[in-house]
Amino acid sequence: MSISVEIVIQDLRYAVRGLLRNPVFALAAIAATALGVGTTTTVFSAVDRILFRSLPYAHEDRLVSAGMMAPLDTNEFMFASEYFDLRRDPGPFAEATAFQAGDFDCDVTDRSPARLRCLRFESNFVHVLGLPPLLGRSFSSEEDRPNGPRVALISYGLWRSRFAADPDVIGRSIPLDDASTTIVGVLPADFVMPTLASADVLLPLALNEATEREGRALRVFARLKPGITVAQAKAQLGPHFRRALERVPPQFRKEVSLRIRPIRDRQLGDARVASLALFGSVLAVLLIACANITNLLLARAMSRAREFAMRTALGASRRRLIQQTLTESLLLAGVGGAAGCALAYAMLRLVVAIAPGGLPLIDKAAIDLRVLAFALAASLASGLLFGVAPALHIPENNLLGNCRSTGRARGRLRSALVVIQIAVSMILLTGAALLLRSLWKLEGVPLGMETEHVVAAHFVLGKQRYGQDAQQLALFNELEPRLSALPGVSATAITDTLPPSGGMRARPRTTIRVEGQPDVPEGTGGMLGWRYVTPGYFTTLGIPILDGRPFAEQDRDPGALSVVLSESLARSLFPNGGPIGRHLSMRGFENDRWATVIGVSGDVKNDGLANAGSPEYYVLRKKTIDLTFHASEPPTGWRSATVVVRTGLDPAIAAGSIRALIASLDQTLPVEVQTMRQRLHEINQRPRFNAVLLSSFAAAGIWLAGLGLFGVMSLLVTQRTREIGVRMALGATPQRIVAFTLRHATRWTAAGLLAGFVGSLATARWLRSLLFQVDPADPGAIALAMLLLAAFAFAAAAGPAYRASRLDPMETLRQE
Repeated sequence: MSISVEIVIQDLRYAVRGLLRNPVFALAAIAATALGVGTTTTVFSAVDRILFRSLPYAHEDRLVSAGMMAPLDTNEFMFASEYFDLRRDPGPFAEATAFQAGDFDCDVTDRSPARLRCLRFESNFVHVLGLPPLLGRSFSSEEDRPNGPRVALISYGLWRSRFAADPDVIGRSIPLDDASTTIVGVLPADFVMPTLASADVLLPLALNEATEREGRALRVFARLKPGITVAQAKAQLGPHFRRALERVPPQFRKEVSLRIRPIRDRQLGDARVASLALFGSVLAVLLIACANITNLLLARAMSRAREFAMRTALGASRRRLIQQTLTESLLLAGVGGAAGCALAYAMLRLVVAIAPGGLPLIDKAAIDLRVLAFALAASLASGLLFGVAPALHIPENNLLGNCRSTGRARGRLRSALVVIQIAVSMILLTGAALLLRSLWKLEGVPLGMETEHVVAAHFVLGKQRYGQDAQQLALFNELEPRLSALPGVSATAITDTLPPSGGMRARPRTTIRVEGQPDVPEGTGGMLGWRYVTPGYFTTLGIPILDGRPFAEQDRDPGALSVVLSESLARSLFPNGGPIGRHLSMRGFENDRWATVIGVSGDVKNDGLANAGSPEYYVLRKKTIDLTFHASEPPTGWRSATVVVRTGLDPAIAAGSIRALIASLDQTLPVEVQTMRQRLHEINQRPRFNAVLLSSFAAAGIWLAGLGLFGVMSLLVTQRTREIGVRMALGATPQRIVAFTLRHATRWTAAGLLAGFVGSLATARWLRSLLFQVDPADPGAIALAMLLLAAFAFAAAAGPAYRASRLDPMETLRQE
């Protein structure tokens, strides 16, 4: 064994004995380290795949999403005709691929029926992504054509759950929608859709250039040629985009733009800012913890001055003493880091459990080797960070006998560390206050409807079982009256979409003509939302009718055509008032027949709570086929339906009744049942998640800062015991002693709050995209953070100050 290893082992043994002699100090330092490392590791594991880890695609930096952006669509798309042009002339792209926008349900129709999520892909999709199948192969070009062989790729999860991970699954058949489909490949376990959508089965896209014309809406992904940037690609695709606009109806052209963006940007969306904010906040907690432990070590180093002097007299060099001090710090960091990993494991399970749906890749967060390596690095960095200051403040050999100057330097450093802790805590608390204030405002947004005692059930009719118009109509015509007959139900309705989560159908304002008024110029007016509803829709959701009347059964007459406008749309179409009885014509709707306005409803939030309410109109669902019956596939259209029920019964009982009713019509139909309150809760999940986490980190930071202030104040009282005793012997009252003692805490707190105020103003602007109706420099949030932190700091300093006021001056002087 070499001398250096022996010395390290000796230092470790000495450090362990020293820590065991002072267990309170050791436990406090380990707890602070565990809290800092544990919270940091938890959030790192949650955001690692979002911010830092490479995507599972070959040369991901060259993989982009490309297409046109239209109003009310959050992602770019291409019609099939534009995609055919791109394949003939790829321009800046080395290769491109596509899949059909939106997933769909396909049923396994054998002895173990199941409903699976299916997507349609082009044959080169897996190749372009650079993710070869785990087993088998992808589609061939011969299979990816209309009326080609029925083949499929299945997901890793489906392979394990339905086929027990059978390696001989290739070539087996699976009955999808009553048609035998051959499995040609199994996707790898780490396969991730570029859209982050989940899919059980991948089917051929089967594009047909001869018949598609405008065709389907496609999501297009491409790999840039080497050396081509996104900006250059967008410039090169300019002529292609202008040709594509010529195929777009004139009324749409000014509403459409070209967008090309890296695949990571498409996946993350607005989650990047939230992830950076949360990761920054836990790093701040780790910094506060390190500052706290540094103060503890500095205080301990003062009590060990005589020990260091003795060891120096016995021949120990300053370098040897520094090595011993750093060994102790790293030991504390190692034990605290191990405890932090255990804490991170428990915290991560909690974070994943409360995480909102749609947060990118949060379900894949785990304490793996990469995260453990980060935890180890964080622990070692923390040990060096909080150990270097006490090590460097070991005085030179010739000064060990008189440490006054060193004590003053240590005092200044301890004061600076307290100021830093308060400043960082102020920044954390301000961010938490801004998010909480934003959440409070978001949850107080008027919805325009009454959500209490309302239950919604959503289902999608399978295309194979309900492919015929008569089959769909038969189910809905039987379902509607039986809903009204359910016990405890006061109102019912059926709609294709439901507020406030968006997803409704839309059309350009320019497609609507008002009788007696000139047409709106093309490209103006934006988009208008619309939805199909049954007569009880407004009553069930408590949407007020401000003028005219709601739909009634007589409006379902095949010859009648009526609409209800929202208040904002009525004001836009009829600025001079009097919309009731007026007529509208909608291009492409009921052969451009004139529809009669029978009512004006209140505005309702339709695209989430943070966005302004958009104008909309309502069309009545009849009991016969109209021209918009096949207007679109799910998630809108007739096969997608939401049943809405207002009931005084317990929601669980009402949900069971609705499920039983739908099962009596079709027991194979999957149904998702929620109360409207649950829907609203889900919409606010992400801002609530951000606010709760940042508030938790702020609370941890304040607690650590308060602990640090308490420790420094206690040390100050101990150091000045003789001075306090003299002051009291000369007549100082306990009140003056408290004021004298608190003067230091007040000075440190004021400096920390001032620095934190400046830091809060500088960092809060990064939270702007996460806030709703709240200014990043909101004075209320900043004032609340300052008051809470000042109060907590005062409480932390009050204990040592009170102890100082209770000292016995004679006993103090006698000890001196």
